[in-house]
Amino acid sequence: MIKNASIYMLLGCAVALLVRCNPIDKNPSVVQVQLHEADWSDGLEAYEATWPDKFGIGKSADKSFIAKWDIDVRPDGKGLPKGEGRAKNGAAVYQNKCASCHGVNGYEGPEDKLVTDSTGRNTIGNYWPYATTIFDYVRRAMPFEAPGSLTDQEVYDITAYLLYLNGIIEEEFVITEKTLPQVEMPAKKRYVLDDRRGGPEIR
Repeated sequence: MIKNASIYMLLGCAVALLVRCNPIDKNPSVVQVQLHEADWSDGLEAYEATWPDKFGIGKSADKSFIAKWDIDVRPDGKGLPKGEGRAKNGAAVYQNKCASCHGVNGYEGPEDKLVTDSTGRNTIGNYWPYATTIFDYVRRAMPFEAPGSLTDQEVYDITAYLLYLNGIIEEEFVITEKTLPQVEMPAKKRYVLDDRRGGPEIR
């Protein structure tokens, strides 16, 4: 009996020793990891070396293509094409290509009001500081479903009509590349040039 107990004790010790030595139960060693803060340009030079001379995407922009997109008009009138516009002619163009979005009179909607009404909401008549912006925006972005489709003549006439509806010019006034920049918008006095110096460039 004592002999058997000794055997069991020896077996128990052996099992305990094996369990203790099992690497599964050992605490994992603490691995020291050296952090490296990657820079955005890491490997860039090697990657650029794999680039072909040309990717074969797109096509060269010729002068006619550039001229089609280079149509910005500045407050001083630079960029305006030669031409003239009259409010009476613009009325017909407006009803045909603008009224469905902006209303018969320019303020019924459903889209933005163009003509100042009793609500006092911002419109081109009481918020925009430069008359030339009307020509610039209409030519490049209107009508909504076909931006850029209006002729310069149509844009000149619509511009004159919108200025007339807002009470800024008389119906007979003829706008041209010379007279449009001279039109004084009511909201211009609400804007001031940021002439501060010494701080961030963008404020």
